[in-house]
Amino acid sequence: MRAASPSRSGGQWPAVRFSPDMAKVLVIEDNPANMTLATFVLESAGHTVVKATDAETGLSLAGHDQPDLILMDIQLPGMDGLRATGILKGDPKTRDIPVIALTALAMKGDEERIRAAGCDGYVAKPLSYKDLLATVAAELGKQEANTM
Repeated sequence: MRAASPSRSGGQWPAVRFSPDMAKVLVIEDNPANMTLATFVLESAGHTVVKATDAETGLSLAGHDQPDLILMDIQLPGMDGLRATGILKGDPKTRDIPVIALTALAMKGDEERIRAAGCDGYVAKPLSYKDLLATVAAELGKQEANTM
């Protein structure tokens, strides 16, 4: 997790680590029902959600907002989620942000292909709130352990 930022008044906040229940999550998803479900589940668990409905907007938000985690739909209009993940992982500003794929691709070999493209995790659709929260918590827990 990222340390707290300086206050607007110029003072420094203490170097507090965010707990996994206080993460900023960027959701890149073009299906309104899936976006609504993911947002509801994440916000109910205490996360802040930033939303994008296409890869190009998601890439811009990732660079600007520096989320703690990205949930990336693989089948997006225009640029697909795997290409967007490759761009994120190739940019020094965003390469360390974990990306979890959200996809209906559940055939043999799909998870390996998704991970090979740079995704750190995988959640199959239709979304199960338990699977989504467990995967998010596990990835944020890894991130927290790596910063200690």
